[in-house]
Amino acid sequence: MTEVLELTTEHQPRVGAALGAALSSGPAHAYLFRGPRGAGKRTTARAFAAEILATGAEDPEDARRRALLDPSPHPDLVWLAPSGAQHMVEVVRERVIRAASYRPFEGERRVFVVEAAEAMRDESQNALLKTLEEPPAFAHLILLTSEPEALLETISSRCQPVDFAPLPLPALEATLTADATAAAADDAADGPKSPAGADISARRREVSAAARLSAGDLELARFLLGELGRKLRAAALALAAPTTKAPWRPLLKAAEDVGAEAEAGARAALEAEKEAGVKRSAREMADEAKRVGRRRRTETLDLGLALTGFWFRDMAAVLEGAAEVVFNRDRLAQLEAAAEGLESADARHAAELVQDTRRRLDLNVSEELALEALFYRLERILG
Repeated sequence: MTEVLELTTEHQPRVGAALGAALSSGPAHAYLFRGPRGAGKRTTARAFAAEILATGAEDPEDARRRALLDPSPHPDLVWLAPSGAQHMVEVVRERVIRAASYRPFEGERRVFVVEAAEAMRDESQNALLKTLEEPPAFAHLILLTSEPEALLETISSRCQPVDFAPLPLPALEATLTADATAAAADDAADGPKSPAGADISARRREVSAAARLSAGDLELARFLLGELGRKLRAAALALAAPTTKAPWRPLLKAAEDVGAEAEAGARAALEAEKEAGVKRSAREMADEAKRVGRRRRTETLDLGLALTGFWFRDMAAVLEGAAEVVFNRDRLAQLEAAAEGLESADARHAAELVQDTRRRLDLNVSEELALEALFYRLERILG
């Protein structure tokens, strides 16, 4: 078993046990890896696929090594990720449904991984159904999803479910610390260290805060430690502890920046697919990229409000003498200063108002008006 699957067994014991048993008895033809983002589904799927492809290969170690590369050059591993907001029907048909009927190029098996399976439209899911019902003996499908309720029941019921839990906090902090150490080494190789890189204790506090704020989501934690994530946290704090006349606007701007980056990334991916032969009009590509950007912007704005709510939750913890459960550990001094003279009930009420605003935004109300109203409601409570 690969080191990756051994780590899966450590952090996700049920997943490790299920996949270990599957490799011993012979893997099923279809799996549904379901669980929150950042729980390790993608990494585990690649390691599991590598073990499947190594079985019966002329050189198992070489087959395993190539399958573990990202992107993988192994001809019998097909990895499908959505280039935009959704998987395109023709791409699913060509790269999974038709390709699954071709015999392996080498070895005895082929593996098809569909990342973000919830991004398949009903048409794509219905087209995939026959492949799931009557797969060739050599084909194995692994669907990954963080939104299993978005999949058709006919799809879910034909896959063996493998449930992932959020990563435990120690594992998350260890991974983020390793990331930070590698980044610091790169900075040192490039030249003099930056002030942020020099303050190891501050970096550790920031890592600890990101791990707690992400609730076990490694991808989210990494985002919070990146440039755009730091700006979003600062914007959420600006709304919670305002110093300007319109403190909701930095939050809107931060969401717009993330959405614009996502739109640009989607446009580049769609252009690459077009060059590879996927037929789309310029209008279709522009519309799809805009949908990706809008969705990411909306998700980021909701995340920003969630961070604002966490701030007030932490303020209540400080006021109740429970600083050890604070999420924003890198800003404890600011929390204590903001909490001075308040009651914990005020902070809890403020957190409830933030949650109410998040629900209002789900109803497609004006974002700016909703945030402005939230600010004035918070001002009445907190002064």
